[in-house]
Amino acid sequence: MLNYKRYQRVPVVNYPEREWPNKEIQKAPIWCSVDLRDGNQALVEPMVVEEKIEMFKLLVKLGFKEIEVGFPAASQIEYDFLRQLVERKLIPDDVVVQVLVQCREHLIRRTFEALEGIPKAIVHIYNSTSTLQRDVVFHKNREEIKEIAIEGTKMVKDLIQEFPGQIILEYSPESFTGTELDYALEICTAVQETWGATPENKLIVNLPATVEMTTPNVYADQIEWMNKHFKNRDSIILSVHPHNDRGTGVAATELALLAGADRVEGTLFGNGERTGNVDILTVAYNMFSQGINPELNLENVNEIIEVYERCCKMDVHPRHPYAGKLVFTAFSGSHQDAINKGMQALHERGSEHWEVPYLPIDPADVGRQYEPIVRINSQSGKGGVAFVMDTFYGFKLPKGMHKEFADIIQAIAEKQGEVAPEQIMEQFRINYLERKEPLHFRKLQITDRDCGDGNFATVAIVDYTENGIAKRFEGIGNGPIDAVQRGMEDALGIEIKVLDYSEHAMTSGSGAQAASYIHLLDKRTGRTTYGVGVSSNITRSSIRGIFSAVNRLFY
Repeated sequence: MLNYKRYQRVPVVNYPEREWPNKEIQKAPIWCSVDLRDGNQALVEPMVVEEKIEMFKLLVKLGFKEIEVGFPAASQIEYDFLRQLVERKLIPDDVVVQVLVQCREHLIRRTFEALEGIPKAIVHIYNSTSTLQRDVVFHKNREEIKEIAIEGTKMVKDLIQEFPGQIILEYSPESFTGTELDYALEICTAVQETWGATPENKLIVNLPATVEMTTPNVYADQIEWMNKHFKNRDSIILSVHPHNDRGTGVAATELALLAGADRVEGTLFGNGERTGNVDILTVAYNMFSQGINPELNLENVNEIIEVYERCCKMDVHPRHPYAGKLVFTAFSGSHQDAINKGMQALHERGSEHWEVPYLPIDPADVGRQYEPIVRINSQSGKGGVAFVMDTFYGFKLPKGMHKEFADIIQAIAEKQGEVAPEQIMEQFRINYLERKEPLHFRKLQITDRDCGDGNFATVAIVDYTENGIAKRFEGIGNGPIDAVQRGMEDALGIEIKVLDYSEHAMTSGSGAQAASYIHLLDKRTGRTTYGVGVSSNITRSSIRGIFSAVNRLFY
């Protein structure tokens, strides 16, 4: 039995005058991506400089105007990345980079060195303020913790006197959700007054749910209480930075916006420490689904997924909101029927508003499509083509083959648009299974030859036709595939190497078919390709795969 008595209920805020439940989100907040800092530090294999640059370019393309690029005083790679952005002139004029730094003088000085040459930047200082961390981590009282924030602010203020660009200060009372509200207000006000915030020189006050500790409504109460009690509210940009420990980061963010937050820090697909940061894409797509302009360029979620998965080495879950491979697919027959009828009614009525059962948005608006039967278009990735081949026809293509075959389908999709599964299968037959000219495999005889030392070699005698003319070759190797490869090299005057071989059963039962995939290299040119063979005999299917690959590679 779970020992639930070990845990204490987190106190709620006594705030009966709350107003946020009666409000609606009206517009997009200021978005700040922290993928390159908070997201990157949570990766098993953090991004290298070039991967960070690719991610930065994606974030710029998506329309982020504030991007936290790292903690340049913490490591050389973080420092070098920021310098690369500067030296390669990769920061657009309308994008402000943000850097994180603790309230320590040597770290703040190092941070300003990294910022050299940048006309405008956000310097984000922080220190932890929660009751628990004050007690067990820092062993300091409230006044001592507040002094750390004040001193950090003074250091930044002093250094900007010699900095030629513009610096915006951001302050975070880290672990805000575990901090007494009156004390959080006290320390933020101290920073505000030390900085000398004005409506023209605003301070970003970031109130993070560093650890999500309770229900989203309590976070909203905390944000609204702070929002109502700040002095000179017009001198503050109120920012939130929710994490997702309870799985309600999106809800907490949306309620915080109702409570008065102006700005949201988060990451693509919620990547971040533990269960992650808030997923900015989900919050933005949620706004979009309610007729609100999210102020981000999110029309092609497939491109976002591709760059994210490559740079972060993380997979987007198939059920992830808006982005998952299965979120616009209905497997239930009744759901498919309702969707189809809804689509028909939408077309017949010519409605300007999207109203289709089970589909909160039109998948086409984000570069996707409804998939009662999976269809592929020019925007589809290689995984989609492989999904069709597996789901509909039972061919489990090796991962290395995905792109090769997807490129064939892509060329067709670019000419005609959508490509149905039947056409995909037809192209698979033409390009692989029926690739039998000029070389057509006919018959195979396999025997063992005694090598005299207790070992045996495999002898393969292969009957085939070349341009319709019957021919035969013999090869000797350490197995059927090796023997056939050697025999073909001698007979055809080619040099080849089998890079990879895989096979699987297509169906069950006595008449089961086997599919074999051969990855073949032309050793003279370095070109590679795949061949595919199918037979009830696994050896014959692999030889057919070799012939398929040779025909693709040389003819």
